[in-house]
Amino acid sequence: MGFFDILKKKKNEEKKPVQESKVVSGKIDGKTQIIFLSGDINSNNAQEVEDAIDSLLKNDLDLIIDCNNLNYISSAGLRILLRLRKSFENLRIINVKSDVYDVFDMTGFTKIMTVEKAYKELSVDGCEVIGRGANGIVYRYDPETVIKVYKDAGDLDAIIHEREVAREALILGVPTALSYDVVKVDNSYASVFELINAKSFTNVIQENPKEIDKIVNMCASLLHQIHDIEDKKDSLPHAKAKALEWKNYLKEGLDEKTMDKLQKLIESIPDSLHLIHGDYHTKNIMLQDGEAIMIDMDTLSLGDPLFEFAQIYLSYSAFGELDHSCVTDFLGITWNQAQYVLNETIKKYFEKEDISDYLDKCALLAYAKLLRRDLKRNIGSLEEREYLKKRITELTNKFDTLA
Repeated sequence: MGFFDILKKKKNEEKKPVQESKVVSGKIDGKTQIIFLSGDINSNNAQEVEDAIDSLLKNDLDLIIDCNNLNYISSAGLRILLRLRKSFENLRIINVKSDVYDVFDMTGFTKIMTVEKAYKELSVDGCEVIGRGANGIVYRYDPETVIKVYKDAGDLDAIIHEREVAREALILGVPTALSYDVVKVDNSYASVFELINAKSFTNVIQENPKEIDKIVNMCASLLHQIHDIEDKKDSLPHAKAKALEWKNYLKEGLDEKTMDKLQKLIESIPDSLHLIHGDYHTKNIMLQDGEAIMIDMDTLSLGDPLFEFAQIYLSYSAFGELDHSCVTDFLGITWNQAQYVLNETIKKYFEKEDISDYLDKCALLAYAKLLRRDLKRNIGSLEEREYLKKRITELTNKFDTLA
Protein backbone atom coordinates (compact mmCIF):
# COMPACT_ATOMS: atom_id res chain seq x y z
CA MET A 1 0.00 0.00 0.00
CA GLY A 2 1.40 3.40 -1.01
CA PHE A 3 1.59 6.47 1.21
CA PHE A 4 -1.34 8.22 -0.47
CA ASP A 5 -3.40 5.02 -0.28
CA ILE A 6 -2.84 5.07 3.47
CA LEU A 7 -3.98 8.69 3.58
CA LYS A 8 -7.11 7.88 1.57
CA LYS A 9 -7.87 5.01 3.90
CA LYS A 10 -7.97 7.50 6.75
CA LYS A 11 -9.93 10.17 4.91
CA ASN A 12 -13.26 9.45 6.57
CA GLU A 13 -11.61 9.23 9.98
CA GLU A 14 -10.21 12.75 9.56
CA LYS A 15 -13.74 14.10 9.16
CA LYS A 16 -14.82 12.69 12.50
CA PRO A 17 -14.58 14.83 15.65
CA VAL A 18 -11.31 14.39 17.48
CA GLN A 19 -11.62 12.05 20.43
CA GLU A 20 -10.85 13.55 23.79
CA SER A 21 -8.05 11.10 24.51
CA LYS A 22 -4.72 12.64 25.47
CA VAL A 23 -2.48 12.59 22.42
CA VAL A 24 0.65 14.18 23.93
CA SER A 25 2.44 13.58 27.23
CA GLY A 26 6.03 13.83 28.32
CA LYS A 27 8.72 13.18 30.90
CA ILE A 28 12.35 14.08 31.52
CA ASP A 29 14.97 11.35 31.90
CA GLY A 30 18.33 12.88 32.84
CA LYS A 31 19.46 15.06 29.95
CA THR A 32 16.75 13.76 27.64
CA GLN A 33 13.11 14.80 27.29
CA ILE A 34 10.71 12.14 25.98
CA ILE A 35 7.46 13.12 24.26
CA PHE A 36 4.87 10.34 24.03
CA LEU A 37 2.39 10.41 21.13
CA SER A 38 -0.85 8.42 21.22
CA GLY A 39 -3.81 7.62 18.96
CA ASP A 40 -4.02 9.45 15.61
CA ILE A 41 -2.44 12.71 14.49
CA ASN A 42 -4.27 14.24 11.52
CA SER A 43 -5.28 17.63 10.11
CA ASN A 44 -8.07 17.97 12.67
CA ASN A 45 -5.80 17.87 15.72
CA ALA A 46 -2.35 18.72 14.35
CA GLN A 47 -2.33 22.28 15.76
CA GLU A 48 -3.50 21.05 19.15
CA VAL A 49 -0.74 18.41 19.14
CA GLU A 50 1.93 20.92 18.14
CA ASP A 51 0.86 23.35 20.87
CA ALA A 52 0.93 20.55 23.45
CA ILE A 53 4.43 19.50 22.37
CA ASP A 54 5.70 23.10 22.45
CA SER A 55 4.40 23.53 25.99
CA LEU A 56 6.55 20.59 27.13
CA LEU A 57 9.79 21.32 25.25
CA LYS A 58 13.04 22.23 27.00
CA ASN A 59 15.53 23.57 24.47
CA ASP A 60 18.59 22.56 26.51
CA LEU A 61 17.69 18.85 26.52
CA ASP A 62 17.91 16.15 23.84
CA LEU A 63 14.57 15.07 22.38
CA ILE A 64 13.03 11.62 21.85
CA ILE A 65 9.57 11.11 20.35
CA ASP A 66 8.10 7.81 21.60
CA CYS A 67 5.44 6.49 19.16
CA ASN A 68 4.63 3.26 20.94
CA ASN A 69 0.91 4.20 21.17
CA LEU A 70 0.70 6.17 17.90
CA ASN A 71 -1.62 4.44 15.41
CA TYR A 72 -1.60 6.91 12.52
CA ILE A 73 0.11 10.11 11.39
CA SER A 74 -0.90 12.27 8.42
CA SER A 75 1.17 14.77 6.45
CA ALA A 76 0.11 17.46 8.96
CA GLY A 77 1.71 15.41 11.73
CA LEU A 78 4.84 14.79 9.69
CA ARG A 79 5.30 18.54 9.26
CA ILE A 80 5.33 18.91 13.06
CA LEU A 81 8.21 16.44 13.26
CA LEU A 82 10.10 18.23 10.50
CA ARG A 83 9.89 21.48 12.43
CA LEU A 84 11.11 19.72 15.57
CA ARG A 85 14.05 18.28 13.63
CA LYS A 86 15.22 21.82 12.80
CA SER A 87 15.42 22.69 16.50
CA PHE A 88 16.71 19.32 17.74
CA GLU A 89 19.38 17.99 15.41
CA ASN A 90 19.70 14.67 17.26
CA LEU A 91 15.96 14.01 17.35
CA ARG A 92 15.11 10.29 17.68
CA ILE A 93 11.73 8.76 16.92
CA ILE A 94 11.38 5.39 18.65
CA ASN A 95 8.97 2.47 19.11
CA VAL A 96 7.25 3.09 15.78
CA LYS A 97 4.58 0.53 14.80
CA SER A 98 4.94 -1.17 11.43
CA ASP A 99 2.15 0.75 9.62
CA VAL A 100 3.39 4.09 10.89
CA TYR A 101 6.99 3.14 10.13
CA ASP A 102 5.97 2.46 6.52
CA VAL A 103 4.75 6.07 6.29
CA PHE A 104 8.04 7.37 7.67
CA ASP A 105 9.96 5.14 5.28
CA MET A 106 7.96 5.98 2.13
CA THR A 107 8.16 9.72 2.80
CA GLY A 108 11.93 9.62 3.27
CA PHE A 109 11.93 10.45 6.99
CA THR A 110 14.08 7.40 7.77
CA LYS A 111 16.86 8.94 5.68
CA ILE A 112 16.93 12.33 7.36
CA MET A 113 16.41 11.38 11.01
CA THR A 114 16.65 8.40 13.34
CA VAL A 115 13.43 6.38 13.20
CA GLU A 116 13.43 3.14 15.23
CA LYS A 117 10.81 0.49 14.68
CA ALA A 118 8.87 -1.10 17.54
CA TYR A 119 9.65 -4.79 17.81
CA LYS A 120 7.43 -7.62 18.97
CA GLU A 121 8.67 -9.23 22.19
CA LEU A 122 9.14 -12.99 22.39
CA SER A 123 10.45 -15.36 25.05
CA VAL A 124 12.80 -18.28 24.40
CA ASP A 125 12.30 -19.79 27.86
CA GLY A 126 12.15 -23.55 27.45
CA CYS A 127 13.15 -23.41 23.76
CA GLU A 128 15.75 -25.88 22.48
CA VAL A 129 19.19 -24.46 21.64
CA ILE A 130 20.00 -25.69 18.14
CA GLY A 131 23.00 -23.53 17.29
CA ARG A 132 25.72 -21.39 18.85
CA GLY A 133 27.93 -18.91 17.08
CA ALA A 134 30.39 -16.16 17.82
CA ASN A 135 27.66 -13.53 18.08
CA GLY A 136 24.51 -15.34 19.15
CA ILE A 137 22.50 -18.39 20.16
CA VAL A 138 19.93 -20.02 17.85
CA TYR A 139 16.73 -21.45 19.36
CA ARG A 140 13.99 -23.63 17.90
CA TYR A 141 10.92 -21.50 18.66
CA ASP A 142 8.29 -23.77 17.08
CA PRO A 143 8.20 -26.43 14.32
CA GLU A 144 8.38 -23.74 11.62
CA THR A 145 10.54 -21.08 13.21
CA VAL A 146 14.04 -20.56 14.62
CA ILE A 147 15.26 -17.43 16.41
CA LYS A 148 18.83 -16.17 16.69
CA VAL A 149 19.32 -14.05 19.82
CA TYR A 150 22.35 -11.78 19.66
CA LYS A 151 24.76 -11.79 22.59
CA ASP A 152 25.40 -8.07 22.33
CA ALA A 153 22.16 -6.68 23.76
CA GLY A 154 20.54 -4.22 21.41
CA ASP A 155 23.01 -4.78 18.57
CA LEU A 156 20.81 -3.92 15.59
CA ASP A 157 23.91 -3.35 13.44
CA ALA A 158 24.83 -7.03 13.83
CA ILE A 159 21.36 -8.09 12.69
CA ILE A 160 21.47 -5.77 9.68
CA HIS A 161 24.95 -7.07 8.80
CA GLU A 162 23.94 -10.72 9.01
CA ARG A 163 20.77 -10.18 6.96
CA GLU A 164 22.78 -8.44 4.24
CA VAL A 165 25.42 -11.19 4.28
CA ALA A 166 22.75 -13.92 4.17
CA ARG A 167 21.07 -12.29 1.16
CA GLU A 168 24.42 -11.97 -0.60
CA ALA A 169 25.23 -15.61 0.20
CA LEU A 170 21.89 -16.82 -1.17
CA ILE A 171 22.42 -14.86 -4.38
CA LEU A 172 25.90 -16.37 -4.72
CA GLY A 173 24.48 -19.88 -4.27
CA VAL A 174 24.87 -20.79 -0.59
CA PRO A 175 21.83 -22.66 0.78
CA THR A 176 20.90 -20.58 3.80
CA ALA A 177 17.85 -19.49 5.76
CA LEU A 178 16.85 -15.84 5.42
CA SER A 179 15.53 -13.72 8.27
CA TYR A 180 12.02 -12.37 7.75
CA ASP A 181 11.51 -10.47 11.01
CA VAL A 182 13.29 -8.80 13.92
CA VAL A 183 11.99 -9.18 17.49
CA LYS A 184 13.06 -8.40 21.03
CA VAL A 185 13.99 -11.18 23.45
CA ASP A 186 14.50 -9.87 26.97
CA ASN A 187 16.95 -6.99 26.54
CA SER A 188 18.38 -8.17 23.21
CA TYR A 189 17.31 -8.19 19.59
CA ALA A 190 16.80 -11.37 17.59
CA SER A 191 16.32 -12.46 13.99
CA VAL A 192 13.48 -14.79 13.06
CA PHE A 193 14.00 -17.44 10.38
CA GLU A 194 11.62 -19.91 8.75
CA LEU A 195 13.03 -23.45 8.98
CA ILE A 196 10.11 -25.86 8.82
CA ASN A 197 10.78 -29.15 10.64
CA ALA A 198 14.53 -28.71 10.20
CA LYS A 199 16.98 -30.50 12.48
CA SER A 200 20.58 -29.58 13.17
CA PHE A 201 23.26 -32.10 12.22
CA THR A 202 23.86 -32.42 15.97
CA ASN A 203 20.23 -33.51 16.45
CA VAL A 204 20.54 -36.08 13.67
CA ILE A 205 23.65 -37.63 15.28
CA GLN A 206 22.06 -37.57 18.74
CA GLU A 207 18.92 -39.35 17.54
CA ASN A 208 20.73 -41.93 15.41
CA PRO A 209 24.54 -42.21 15.82
CA LYS A 210 24.63 -44.56 12.82
CA GLU A 211 23.80 -41.56 10.62
CA ILE A 212 27.20 -40.01 11.36
CA ASP A 213 28.75 -41.14 8.04
CA LYS A 214 25.83 -39.58 6.17
CA ILE A 215 26.46 -36.35 8.08
CA VAL A 216 30.18 -36.47 7.26
CA ASN A 217 29.46 -36.86 3.54
CA MET A 218 27.01 -33.96 3.61
CA CYS A 219 29.49 -31.80 5.56
CA ALA A 220 32.23 -32.37 2.98
CA SER A 221 29.86 -31.87 0.04
CA LEU A 222 28.43 -28.61 1.42
CA LEU A 223 31.93 -27.29 2.12
CA HIS A 224 32.86 -27.88 -1.52
CA GLN A 225 29.68 -26.11 -2.61
CA ILE A 226 30.54 -23.08 -0.46
CA HIS A 227 34.27 -22.99 -1.24
CA ASP A 228 33.69 -23.26 -4.99
CA ILE A 229 31.81 -19.94 -4.97
CA GLU A 230 33.90 -16.93 -5.91
CA ASP A 231 32.83 -13.45 -4.85
CA LYS A 232 34.22 -11.45 -7.76
CA LYS A 233 32.78 -8.25 -6.28
CA ASP A 234 35.11 -8.75 -3.29
CA SER A 235 32.31 -7.57 -1.00
CA LEU A 236 33.03 -9.64 2.11
CA PRO A 237 35.76 -9.49 4.79
CA HIS A 238 39.00 -11.40 4.19
CA ALA A 239 39.86 -14.16 6.66
CA LYS A 240 43.59 -13.65 6.11
CA ALA A 241 43.40 -9.95 6.96
CA LYS A 242 41.59 -10.80 10.19
CA ALA A 243 44.20 -13.44 11.08
CA LEU A 244 47.04 -10.98 10.56
CA GLU A 245 45.39 -8.75 13.17
CA TRP A 246 45.77 -11.49 15.81
CA LYS A 247 49.28 -10.15 16.40
CA ASN A 248 47.81 -7.21 18.31
CA TYR A 249 46.91 -9.60 21.14
CA LEU A 250 49.22 -12.59 20.63
CA LYS A 251 52.38 -10.52 21.07
CA GLU A 252 51.43 -10.32 24.76
CA GLY A 253 51.55 -14.11 25.08
CA LEU A 254 54.17 -15.34 22.58
CA ASP A 255 57.88 -14.67 22.45
CA GLU A 256 59.06 -12.43 19.61
CA LYS A 257 60.64 -15.25 17.57
CA THR A 258 57.49 -17.40 17.63
CA MET A 259 55.25 -14.40 16.90
CA ASP A 260 57.32 -13.36 13.87
CA LYS A 261 57.33 -16.94 12.51
CA LEU A 262 53.57 -17.25 13.00
CA GLN A 263 53.02 -13.95 11.19
CA LYS A 264 55.12 -15.12 8.22
CA LEU A 265 53.26 -18.42 8.09
CA ILE A 266 49.89 -16.65 7.97
CA GLU A 267 51.23 -14.36 5.22
CA SER A 268 52.20 -17.49 3.23
CA ILE A 269 48.56 -18.62 2.94
CA PRO A 270 47.32 -17.80 -0.59
CA ASP A 271 44.84 -14.96 -1.02
CA SER A 272 41.43 -16.03 -2.31
CA LEU A 273 38.07 -14.55 -3.25
CA HIS A 274 36.29 -17.83 -2.55
CA LEU A 275 33.70 -18.09 0.21
CA ILE A 276 34.23 -19.67 3.62
CA HIS A 277 31.50 -19.89 6.26
CA GLY A 278 33.79 -19.19 9.19
CA ASP A 279 31.88 -21.05 11.93
CA TYR A 280 31.12 -24.41 10.33
CA HIS A 281 29.98 -27.08 12.80
CA THR A 282 27.10 -29.50 13.36
CA LYS A 283 24.94 -27.01 15.26
CA ASN A 284 25.11 -24.45 12.44
CA ILE A 285 24.03 -26.85 9.68
CA MET A 286 20.37 -27.78 9.41
CA LEU A 287 18.83 -30.74 7.61
CA GLN A 288 15.55 -29.78 5.95
CA ASP A 289 13.81 -32.13 3.49
CA GLY A 290 17.11 -33.88 2.83
CA GLU A 291 18.96 -30.62 2.08
CA ALA A 292 21.76 -29.12 4.20
CA ILE A 293 21.09 -25.46 5.02
CA MET A 294 23.54 -23.09 6.72
CA ILE A 295 22.56 -20.75 9.54
CA ASP A 296 24.56 -18.15 11.49
CA MET A 297 25.92 -16.34 8.45
CA ASP A 298 27.55 -13.35 10.18
CA THR A 299 31.02 -14.98 9.94
CA LEU A 300 30.88 -15.46 6.15
CA SER A 301 34.13 -14.23 4.60
CA LEU A 302 36.64 -14.83 1.81
CA GLY A 303 39.79 -16.91 2.00
CA ASP A 304 41.69 -20.15 1.60
CA PRO A 305 39.89 -23.28 2.92
CA LEU A 306 42.63 -23.59 5.56
CA PHE A 307 40.95 -20.81 7.53
CA GLU A 308 37.67 -22.75 7.41
CA PHE A 309 39.22 -25.98 8.59
CA ALA A 310 41.18 -24.18 11.31
CA GLN A 311 37.91 -22.92 12.79
CA ILE A 312 36.42 -26.41 12.42
CA TYR A 313 39.45 -27.82 14.27
CA LEU A 314 38.95 -25.21 17.00
CA SER A 315 35.29 -26.17 17.48
CA TYR A 316 35.77 -29.96 17.35
CA SER A 317 39.16 -30.40 19.01
CA ALA A 318 41.28 -27.45 20.24
CA PHE A 319 38.42 -26.12 22.33
CA GLY A 320 38.34 -29.32 24.41
CA GLU A 321 41.77 -30.92 24.33
CA LEU A 322 42.35 -30.22 28.03
CA ASP A 323 38.73 -30.91 28.95
CA HIS A 324 36.71 -33.02 26.50
CA SER A 325 33.45 -31.94 28.11
CA CYS A 326 33.91 -28.44 26.61
CA VAL A 327 33.36 -29.87 23.13
CA THR A 328 30.48 -32.06 24.30
CA ASP A 329 28.76 -29.11 25.98
CA PHE A 330 29.31 -26.86 22.96
CA LEU A 331 28.43 -29.22 20.10
CA GLY A 332 26.07 -31.64 21.84
CA ILE A 333 27.93 -34.72 20.57
CA THR A 334 30.58 -36.84 22.28
CA TRP A 335 34.31 -36.11 22.07
CA ASN A 336 34.85 -39.27 19.98
CA GLN A 337 32.04 -38.33 17.61
CA ALA A 338 33.49 -34.84 17.23
CA GLN A 339 36.95 -36.24 16.37
CA TYR A 340 35.41 -38.62 13.86
CA VAL A 341 33.44 -35.86 12.12
CA LEU A 342 36.54 -33.61 12.06
CA ASN A 343 38.92 -36.20 10.58
CA GLU A 344 36.51 -37.90 8.19
CA THR A 345 35.17 -34.59 6.82
CA ILE A 346 38.70 -33.44 5.92
CA LYS A 347 39.51 -36.85 4.40
CA LYS A 348 36.33 -36.78 2.29
CA TYR A 349 36.93 -33.16 1.29
CA PHE A 350 40.47 -33.80 -0.01
CA GLU A 351 39.83 -37.44 -0.98
CA LYS A 352 42.97 -38.66 0.82
CA GLU A 353 43.65 -40.72 3.93
CA ASP A 354 46.85 -39.11 5.22
CA ILE A 355 45.82 -35.69 6.51
CA SER A 356 48.26 -35.45 9.44
CA ASP A 357 50.24 -32.48 8.08
CA TYR A 358 47.08 -30.61 7.12
CA LEU A 359 45.58 -31.25 10.57
CA ASP A 360 48.68 -29.74 12.17
CA LYS A 361 48.32 -26.63 9.99
CA CYS A 362 44.70 -26.35 11.05
CA ALA A 363 45.72 -26.88 14.67
CA LEU A 364 48.32 -24.10 14.54
CA LEU A 365 45.79 -21.51 13.38
CA ALA A 366 43.17 -22.86 15.79
CA TYR A 367 45.49 -22.61 18.78
CA ALA A 368 46.53 -19.09 17.76
CA LYS A 369 42.92 -17.97 17.42
CA LEU A 370 41.97 -19.54 20.76
CA LEU A 371 44.92 -17.91 22.56
CA ARG A 372 44.07 -14.58 20.96
CA ARG A 373 40.50 -14.95 22.31
CA ASP A 374 41.77 -15.73 25.81
CA LEU A 375 44.15 -12.76 25.83
CA LYS A 376 41.67 -10.32 24.28
CA ARG A 377 38.84 -11.19 26.69
CA ASN A 378 41.10 -12.05 29.63
CA ILE A 379 39.53 -15.49 29.99
CA GLY A 380 40.84 -19.05 30.01
CA SER A 381 42.94 -20.74 32.68
CA LEU A 382 46.71 -20.34 33.05
CA GLU A 383 47.00 -24.05 32.21
CA GLU A 384 45.16 -23.51 28.92
CA ARG A 385 47.28 -20.52 27.95
CA GLU A 386 50.52 -22.38 28.65
CA TYR A 387 49.28 -25.38 26.66
CA LEU A 388 48.36 -23.18 23.68
CA LYS A 389 51.71 -21.34 23.76
CA LYS A 390 53.58 -24.68 23.82
CA ARG A 391 51.61 -26.10 20.88
CA ILE A 392 51.95 -22.90 18.82
CA THR A 393 55.73 -22.90 19.37
CA GLU A 394 56.03 -26.58 18.39
CA LEU A 395 53.97 -26.16 15.21
CA THR A 396 55.58 -22.91 14.04
CA ASN A 397 58.90 -24.76 14.18
CA LYS A 398 57.50 -27.58 12.08
CA PHE A 399 56.44 -25.53 9.02
CA ASP A 400 58.11 -23.07 6.67
CA THR A 401 54.86 -22.32 4.84
CA LEU A 402 51.14 -22.92 5.24
CA ALA A 403 50.46 -22.69 1.51
